[in-house]
Amino acid sequence: MKKLRGLLSACAMLFSGIVGAQVKDMPGGPRVNQLNLPEGVSQIARDVVWLHWLMLIICLVIFVAVFGVMFYSIWAHRKSRGAKPATFHESVGVEIAWTVVPFLIVIGMALPATRTVVAMKDTSGADLTVKVTGYQWKWGYEYVDGPAAGVKFLSNLTTPAAQIENREPKGPFYLMEVDKPLVVPVGKKIRVAVTAGDVIHSWMVPDLAVKQDAIPGFIRSSWFRAEKVGEYRGQCAELCGKDHAFMPIVVKVVSEQDWAKWAEEQKKLADAANDDPNKEWPAAELIARGEKVYAANCVACHQGSGKGIVGSFPALDGSAIVMGPKAAQIDILMKGKPGTAMASFAGQLNDVEIAAVINYTRSAWGNQGKGQDPVVTPAEVKAAR
Repeated sequence: MKKLRGLLSACAMLFSGIVGAQVKDMPGGPRVNQLNLPEGVSQIARDVVWLHWLMLIICLVIFVAVFGVMFYSIWAHRKSRGAKPATFHESVGVEIAWTVVPFLIVIGMALPATRTVVAMKDTSGADLTVKVTGYQWKWGYEYVDGPAAGVKFLSNLTTPAAQIENREPKGPFYLMEVDKPLVVPVGKKIRVAVTAGDVIHSWMVPDLAVKQDAIPGFIRSSWFRAEKVGEYRGQCAELCGKDHAFMPIVVKVVSEQDWAKWAEEQKKLADAANDDPNKEWPAAELIARGEKVYAANCVACHQGSGKGIVGSFPALDGSAIVMGPKAAQIDILMKGKPGTAMASFAGQLNDVEIAAVINYTRSAWGNQGKGQDPVVTPAEVKAAR
């Protein structure tokens, strides 16, 4: 038995050593063996860390004092030493002390905590406002004002499926990398107006000391002011479904010069990519684009094979909706299906993108050449809005 325990211990140590050698601190994200809150890159973040230590020290002092007095009393006044219990019934002084002292302690804890919480919710005087929308399972960003006003995009996980399925080694930013980060200028007060398009999510970036629930039908605001250029990573902090772990957040903080340049570029790209639903789009072009839209928005549920997940997400390969009249598929993409995970994509995708993904699903897998209405035009989607 001793040899077996020794062998198991040696294996455990070897395994932990291998894992430890492979894992490194993630820039802008969690550190190896991190037990405490991150130091952060904003004044609010530092205030939160200070409050954390203040509360911990106060609780530790109270714990040591109370249990110290208790164990001392048990030891010093034990029966074997001839101790006899007191016979008094009350002590006004003691009662006043154990009422006043805890009250003062609570006030001492509440004042700095309240000051920090109020500061965290004071979004007045913001230099820039960004609307953040949580979707299953990605984030949408829209710049409300400033040089990038009107720019909006979806931010999707970019970790390859091969890494998630353990067919390739994990990358340095495993499950914490996106195709399009939120870009903001350094030293500016950024207001984030957070909402959701389907279920409850939570936008959390520890280094910026921001955690704001995203609730459908409500807009909840928070803010941050990053003091250092860099990339800061977070995640959805509210269990939101099957791929909850696959919707990371990346905030890229840049200099004011780089921010102005980025904003100008994004405005030009937005104008260039402004799809015209009235244009005559070749079917092949729509299908090719639809494959990309499907990979970014649909594959998590319906799978790359179109077979879905039995009992959770329906298959699109051979689906009656996909193979049937196009009006039904347009309707479900525009409005979603209440009571299921199928959300409305009317606010996430434009007319061309919706038409493209419909064309792709009607021509992919075993659907090609079998269903009704194989071609759907963006103009038809526009008319259904």
